[in-house]
Amino acid sequence: MRSARKVLWIIALTFSMLLLTFPDGKASAFTPQIMQRGTTGDDVIELQARLQYIGYYNGKIDGVYGWSTYWAVRKFQNQFKLKERDGLVGYETKRKLVDHSKFYDKFVYTQILKGRDFTHYGGVPLKDQMSPSKQFRSKMRAQAYGQRLKKEYSAKPGPSKSAPQNTKSQAKQSKKKKAQGNTSVNMPAGFSQNDIKLMANAVYGESRGEPYIGQVAVASVILNRIASPKFPDTVSGVIFEPGAFTAVADGQIWLTPNQQAKKAVIDAINGWDPTENALYYFNPDTATSGWIWGRPQIKQIGKHIFCE
Repeated sequence: MRSARKVLWIIALTFSMLLLTFPDGKASAFTPQIMQRGTTGDDVIELQARLQYIGYYNGKIDGVYGWSTYWAVRKFQNQFKLKERDGLVGYETKRKLVDHSKFYDKFVYTQILKGRDFTHYGGVPLKDQMSPSKQFRSKMRAQAYGQRLKKEYSAKPGPSKSAPQNTKSQAKQSKKKKAQGNTSVNMPAGFSQNDIKLMANAVYGESRGEPYIGQVAVASVILNRIASPKFPDTVSGVIFEPGAFTAVADGQIWLTPNQQAKKAVIDAINGWDPTENALYYFNPDTATSGWIWGRPQIKQIGKHIFCE
């Protein structure tokens, strides 16, 4: 009899905790399952939508807990100093997400069923989120391309500066020459030829001695700043922001970039972000700023440490 009462008490307590966590009682609130990389289903759709609503996730809302979702969860958990900081989404993470985000389930599922790309950010009317910006759409559609490149270049070092281009790269260069100044066929919408050139100058000036993945990382930081409300929303605005890049300060921005720097820019625009959404980076051997050392660090690539 006592054991039966104990079981009923535990069930009642668990149900009360769920109501406390999700006071609105809506069906759109998370189920009790613990999510981790590899999990799929409605809970992951809600997880991605809520993370995107507050700006931690900018990938596709597809109900698949992959690496991009994992790093968004980790960033959220670290930012809120949760005990759950391992990418596992349990009670604490769900509660914090429900407290700090919204989930318009009907809107999200309607867009998914229609096969539409869409954004889901807080403060943006739903009617304006059914047609994402060209830059955002290009990043989402290039997600698979970026993952393939990530595997390719993490398995082996990038090509040396003197290495000949492969057949595919030569074909692209040939098409580019034939276009006589037109935008390259592999270049996503939203960036002009001048944008590409300026970014290549910055990448070459900042990281020409770094491995190829490190050059893509520098280009990714520029793109992440453009997408962040904390920085200017143009390539030139980000690069020439006072004190932002050493290459601007010492004039190396005007060196002629090589083809590898240009390729790194294109790969970053096409969705490869080895920094995992970093906004800053520094060389620990030369950095003297106490402020940059205090930024939350994500990872080190080559000689640079990339930070939130």
